[in-house]
Amino acid sequence: MLDDEALMQALNSTPVTDGRRQDLWREDDDVDRWALAHGGLGSAGERRWLRAARDALQAVGSGTSAEPGLRHVLEGVRKVPQLSASGIEWHVEVEPERRLAVELVLAWADVEQRMPGRLRPCENPECRLFLLDRSRANTARWCSMKTCGNRLKARRHQARARETP
Repeated sequence: MLDDEALMQALNSTPVTDGRRQDLWREDDDVDRWALAHGGLGSAGERRWLRAARDALQAVGSGTSAEPGLRHVLEGVRKVPQLSASGIEWHVEVEPERRLAVELVLAWADVEQRMPGRLRPCENPECRLFLLDRSRANTARWCSMKTCGNRLKARRHQARARETP
């Protein structure tokens, strides 16, 4: 199963740089590197499934309906229990090239269940990154205080300074 860090890497693989959306998974080698680092195959089919899952999860996180995309990724998937020495372990039954994409969706569902409302897009409208708010107060607003937070605070300050005679 993928962890929170892997989920965030996937969700944040389309940053905005110099006002333009970048796709860090545009090149097949880049997706393969991520997949192989997380137990994947590095195959063409796996890349298609991973990109589809990422795009659907980004849409959900941004408030856009992505039900058809998620339904497509999860279609026919079964999660079955298996007994082990440590108790019951749950395993996903799906074809190998789709397994990592399904695990990505399951990692998102796990975060949503464990930390409801804490996985959200950055409040900077020019940013496409997501944040996982681990603060006690659940008040984080930006993916990074150094970039988005400071940038927006500076803009508000400059706007107030222009309004003051």
